[in-house]
Amino acid sequence: MLRILTLSTLFPDASRPTFGVFVERQTLGLAAREGVEVEVVAPLGLPPFPLSLGPRHRALRRLPQCETWKGAIVHRPRFASLPKLPALAPAAMARALLPRLREIRERFPFDVIDAEFFWPDGPAAMQLSAALGIPFSVKARGNDIHYWAGVPGCTGQIVAAGHAAGGVLAVSAALREVMIGFGMPADRIAVHQTGIDRDRFRPVERVAAKAGLGVSGPLVVTVGALIRRKGQALAIDAIAKLPGVAMLMVGAGPDRGRLEAIIRGKGLADRVRLLGARPHAELPGLMAAADILLLMSTSEGLANVWVEALACGTPIVIGDVGGAREVLTSRNAGRLAKFDAAAVADAVRDVLADTPDQEAVRHTVDRFSWDRNAQELEAHLRKVAGR
Repeated sequence: MLRILTLSTLFPDASRPTFGVFVERQTLGLAAREGVEVEVVAPLGLPPFPLSLGPRHRALRRLPQCETWKGAIVHRPRFASLPKLPALAPAAMARALLPRLREIRERFPFDVIDAEFFWPDGPAAMQLSAALGIPFSVKARGNDIHYWAGVPGCTGQIVAAGHAAGGVLAVSAALREVMIGFGMPADRIAVHQTGIDRDRFRPVERVAAKAGLGVSGPLVVTVGALIRRKGQALAIDAIAKLPGVAMLMVGAGPDRGRLEAIIRGKGLADRVRLLGARPHAELPGLMAAADILLLMSTSEGLANVWVEALACGTPIVIGDVGGAREVLTSRNAGRLAKFDAAAVADAVRDVLADTPDQEAVRHTVDRFSWDRNAQELEAHLRKVAGR
């Protein structure tokens, strides 16, 4: 029996049901394998009083310390998070978690710590590993390397965790190269791609699906947090150059007010709608109804939403970032576009002029599956654990 402690600050809870759903799905798939047991530690970083009185943090404080979440035991210990001093987060997390992990080990003698994000999870796992004498692994997903590895005070801790880990994973070959560039050992980093639920993310009859959304002509969707890195403003600028094309924007975040102002300023309120955050269960229908998924992120590892859209038979238009070329392996999958409104509009126009067959698009992601993802992760963690 391989017993795994999954450590992840990216994990859903009752107040954020769509937060880190890719980590949740991966973890549940791993736990379902014969000969594997998993418990999850999903730490909650809370700022000091009075910042902790805000509604978002108040909702986190109300969460149970331990619960059964979709069949998995999930511990939710709190640790002190200082927004202005991010470099202190791993040590604060490790101090808060160590007593809890010792208690867990008395009942659940885990063989390996599986950290599912490099910041602050990776350096915290490194400290916990040293204190407990338990090997650990870390997985890089994108922003934890593209952003946090460049923040003063964080860079050294991330690289140190990469060297100390028994094994390191990256969601794409492109991200692996970035990690090597930061000084992590190449021989210890393996590529571990995401999975896809092909029963949920599948093609539908597009005309009828559009009608259900109140759309009759060409439809583009964007899916992602409303933050500048996701490039929604550029997507709006591109749609302004495409008369008759509608766009539905799924996501919530601090950039919403700015995006609403851009939509109003360009007179696009009749063609561009902000839908806000939607339950993950609604995403397959929205993406399958669209002719194109448009996501001009300036950085990604290998975005789950790229793969999900393609499994729905919907081609994608994305920037040449992260693992984009590992997903766009044929014209059936979509187009890469430069970060320029005219170039994005041209790419969308090109796909709409020669829309590929939905099943042909779907076949471009045949290699992605949660079964394969779980099998590879188990093999990796068994190796790290010396099992």
